[in-house]
Amino acid sequence: MVGKYYKMNSIKNIIFDLGGVLIDWNPDYMYKKLIPDIEYRNWFLNTICTLDWNEKQDGGRTIEAATNELITQFPEHKENILAYYNRWEEMLNGPISGTVDLFRNLKEDKSLKIYALTNWSAETFPRALVLFDFLHWFDGRIVSGEENTRKPHKEIYELIINRFSLNKEETIFIDDNLRNILAAEEFGIKSIHFKSPELLKSSLQGLQLL
Repeated sequence: MVGKYYKMNSIKNIIFDLGGVLIDWNPDYMYKKLIPDIEYRNWFLNTICTLDWNEKQDGGRTIEAATNELITQFPEHKENILAYYNRWEEMLNGPISGTVDLFRNLKEDKSLKIYALTNWSAETFPRALVLFDFLHWFDGRIVSGEENTRKPHKEIYELIINRFSLNKEETIFIDDNLRNILAAEEFGIKSIHFKSPELLKSSLQGLQLL
């Protein structure tokens, strides 16, 4: 959603989403090993361990409370429900290397500050910090589960702007979820809808950031 209203070289802050932009995360990576039948697996992920259910943990609900809720509702699926967080690392297919390379290049520009704004459980994020060195490169980060709010709620955009004293007019936000992009734009943060590292590189070059 990069528009003509950008002033070249006016961007001083870049905010990255993590999952889907820098890290390839998908519950299907793990569940296809646990539930080989694709029809049943899709039903399970669309009915029981859904993305909406997962987002409540991103917003601060504990894993224990979330897991117990589902086991109470679907006791016959207890083993598969427990696997969601017991085998959580298997949902990570590694870094999205093309985007990590762009991040590395952007870090070379000492005039830029780079931040993370992620919907992520406070209980699993420390495990990600061990797995991915580049998560330590940011000048600051907001992890939704630690703040008890999440994208696309307005307060999380206010939080990152205020905590790090950012000027919205000098900030750009990158996310793969259009819902989050639209919320950021409405709040006044210029944004790029991430679709691939190649397209992101082109957008950043257009803004003279690479």
